[in-house]
Amino acid sequence: MQIRNLNPSQDIGASAWFVQIDGHRLLMDAGTHPKLEGHASMPLYEEIKNEDLDAIAISHCHHDHVGSLPMAQRYFPKAHVLMTELSYFLVERVLHNSVNVMMRQKEELGIQEYPLFTHDEIDETAHLFQGFRYNREIEWAAFNKTRAGAASPTLEFYDAGHALGSAGIMVRGSKETLFYTGDVSFRDQTLLKAARFNDVRADVLIMETTRGNRMTPLGFTREGEVDRLAKAIQSVIQRRGCILIPVFALGRTQEILAQLALMMRSGQVQNQPIYIGGLGRVFTEIYDLQAHRANRNHTGLKLTDALNLIVLEKGQAEKMRLNTPRIFVVTAGMMSDKTAAHDLALRMAGDPKHAIFFVGYADPDTAGGRLKAAKHGETFLFSPSGGEVTRQCQIEDFDLTAHANREDLLDFVGQVNPKTVLLGHGSEESRMWFQNAILERHPKIKIVQPQPGVLVEA
Repeated sequence: MQIRNLNPSQDIGASAWFVQIDGHRLLMDAGTHPKLEGHASMPLYEEIKNEDLDAIAISHCHHDHVGSLPMAQRYFPKAHVLMTELSYFLVERVLHNSVNVMMRQKEELGIQEYPLFTHDEIDETAHLFQGFRYNREIEWAAFNKTRAGAASPTLEFYDAGHALGSAGIMVRGSKETLFYTGDVSFRDQTLLKAARFNDVRADVLIMETTRGNRMTPLGFTREGEVDRLAKAIQSVIQRRGCILIPVFALGRTQEILAQLALMMRSGQVQNQPIYIGGLGRVFTEIYDLQAHRANRNHTGLKLTDALNLIVLEKGQAEKMRLNTPRIFVVTAGMMSDKTAAHDLALRMAGDPKHAIFFVGYADPDTAGGRLKAAKHGETFLFSPSGGEVTRQCQIEDFDLTAHANREDLLDFVGQVNPKTVLLGHGSEESRMWFQNAILERHPKIKIVQPQPGVLVEA
């Protein structure tokens, strides 16, 4: 088995893994790097451009895992794109939104190479997308017509519990097996239940390491964190302030909306409208419509019925009055420029009656990360367009992650019992923690931190 990490950097970036097994070739994920622009954000497709790729398998529909899919399809126009049936309902909307964002960035930021792909290109290749149920074995090389009749390895999607449609991917060859975790949660969230990886065994494990640098505090519970969030929200409402919860449109938005609906239903939080973004509304409707297909809690909870959701119009976040209590659950999760979260944070940061509540990861080099790290009364550069800000508002961080805690992932390594573990999708500090922890517990396992573009014999 040969594996090549196509992420152009060694942090959380453009997820893409090339796998060769039994003479067949598979690409797992086709992401974009969230901190880079243009072609620099793409995986290293040039490294495999001469390979006869049989198929592309997508773990889930977050941009760092699927955002460069049309570019991958240019390199491999005959490769079928395989994903879960729930991801199938999401993927085209995600990609079309990427085109809209790139067009806006071309106009506002002058990035001339944008858009990297077009709406027409997505429509013309979408017939190659195929959705499959979890736990169905698929002969992926059989989709390559030039290999008709040849024995095919198989793949199988396992529910990863991270976001709607998310999956770990099991690849089975004639003699070897590989399991790719994708992004995974081993604990129940508000809506989605925990990953169903219970029977996974494999010779090679490719594993995310997002939270390797974060120890779970003794006595921590998600229920306690939710209760703390409810009390904090109600406190801000009582002092007539506004609350901003920056989130990603897919996954985090729906989980937080569900929690707010439950808080309002129980009386923990005062009933009132929730302001969201347009894309967040689209994905929320899909969560509602596909509730019966997902492995989730509160299957009868329809967010669009339970909450009074108001979609912010373009430019409204810069203008609307903030003199009455309002709750905003809006993108982007890291407050990137020209987003509702960025514009609202810029207006709210200097007012002590307002609050900004983080419920997920914010990269330290982003506007959200800088605001999250700022001390009360500190003046800092928020963003190039926003300039300097003096933080006076309340800032809180609530650990409601959709990623596995490092202790759970370490236990999972023992369950899988692989010969080799490849560490990716995390900072150097996170990957080193896992390397040391795995070797201490399982000294016979081979640990690899694959360099960008370098072929690994596993």
